[in-house]
Amino acid sequence: MKRDYETGTADDVRFFTGVEVEKTPAYGKRTLFVTGLNDPSIINEHINGETHIFFGANHSFDPASQRHSADYYEEWEKMITPFLNDGFLCSLDIPLSATELFLEGPLIEYENFIPQIRVPIPYIKQWNYNTMLKIDDKGFEATNPGVWCHSLHDLMDRSKFTVWNDYKNDKIVDDN
Repeated sequence: MKRDYETGTADDVRFFTGVEVEKTPAYGKRTLFVTGLNDPSIINEHINGETHIFFGANHSFDPASQRHSADYYEEWEKMITPFLNDGFLCSLDIPLSATELFLEGPLIEYENFIPQIRVPIPYIKQWNYNTMLKIDDKGFEATNPGVWCHSLHDLMDRSKFTVWNDYKNDKIVDDN
C-alpha cells in the first residue's frame, strides 16, 4: 500500500518506525518498517529498541515485478535471515501470487518469522452477507487435504480490523 507521509513520498521512504497496529503476533510491538531491499548493516543502524521488523513495507516485496527471479527471493532471504538469527520477530508482507514459490525458501522454518499473506479484496463492504472466502488448493487433491470455507462476514470481525487512521502515527527514519 502506498502511504501518505508528512514529508517524502512512499517511493522515497526506506525506513520508518511505529507500533505494529495489525492484529498479528507482533501486535503492539515497537517496529522498524523496512521498504524494499536494503543492506542488513544499514537496517541494523536504524534499530533503536524495536523488537519487531516488518519487511516488505508499502507492498515492496513484489516478485511479480521481477518475473519471479530466484535471485530476488534469495536477496530478501539474505536481508531478513540475520535478524531472525538474532532473535528479532520478523514479518514479511507477501502477495498471494508469491506464496507457492516462497515456500521453497528457508524463512518459513523460523519460529520468529511471521509470513503475512496479502489477499486484496476491493470493495469488501459491497459483498452480501452470504459471501464466502474459500481457501482452496492449486488443483483437486494437489497439495492440501481439502478446502476451507469461511464466511467473509465472520472474517471481518471487529477484533481483527485495523482502521487506516492507525497507520498515521509512524515516523520516517532519516536515511542519511
